Amino acid sequence: MSGVDLWLDCQASIGESPTWFAATNAIYWIDVKEPALHCISADGAHSRWGVESDIGAFALLEDRAAAVVALRSGLFELDFATGKACPLAGPPFDPARFRFNEGICDSCGRFWIGVMFDPLSGAAATKRTAAMHCFTFAHGLTAAQDRSDLHNGFAWNVDGTAFYWSHSHTGAVFRASYDFKLGTVGEPQRFADISSDDGVPDGAAMDEEGCYWCAVHGGGALHRYDTSGHLILRVALPVSQPTMCAFVGRDLDEMVVTSARQKLTPQQLAREPHAGGLFRFRPGVRGVARPCTLQGPTRRDRPVVVRPEWGAA
Repeated sequence: MSGVDLWLDCQASIGESPTWFAATNAIYWIDVKEPALHCISADGAHSRWGVESDIGAFALLEDRAAAVVALRSGLFELDFATGKACPLAGPPFDPARFRFNEGICDSCGRFWIGVMFDPLSGAAATKRTAAMHCFTFAHGLTAAQDRSDLHNGFAWNVDGTAFYWSHSHTGAVFRASYDFKLGTVGEPQRFADISSDDGVPDGAAMDEEGCYWCAVHGGGALHRYDTSGHLILRVALPVSQPTMCAFVGRDLDEMVVTSARQKLTPQQLAREPHAGGLFRFRPGVRGVARPCTLQGPTRRDRPVVVRPEWGAA
């Protein structure tokens, strides 16, 4: 395993969701609070698309011309050429208290999206949970049974028959069987627990040996768990708030880690001048490709149907 190096000093408020898109040899990621979707192509060109409210996840479309972005204000189709965002679905929660957080596509092109309790200034701060959702163009947003105040750590096992996710504030990582033909999640089982003394489980990735890699936010490290949920490796990082790890490159033998600088004190930022940056290293094992394409007709081929927003009659 190689040492961890700074790859891009982007000073993200909350960098998240690094994703390798093999079709164009590019890496996408988001800054939740900027808010924006970013991309670096193989030739080093950097593209940025600003959005109207906190962005918690994204999925690319099959024609590579747009993405579906999960914003605090709902789901939108973001056209890469124009930067315009077309509404697809209103938020399935009170956006003054919640936003989308974490997302992943399955092998059949469904877009699974979690939530975070993140009240806006002045909003009532009574803690509540909200449901995970699945989005398709055919059925819109559909609620799943799992509820949390902070979903994280979405990943699939090697053949896509098991789904992993975490409830960050309780430190619990879950695993459940997954029927990718029907898009149904089985009964969750406790897979691993991360002590609050170490930080909280954040974004995750899966390697070809079936091991689960998890960014430990507040702990300055990545954890690698074997198929039984035992911690077998800890990778120290130069920042205290890593947010997600992802395998990248044509051979999926490199790992990129996003990080956050939000809520760090001036003293902490002095110790972590590259907080919010993207880091890269070679973990010594290849990864499993993270599905990131949402299947279905593009905007040019279908009418836009705007779903009702939260609280609408």
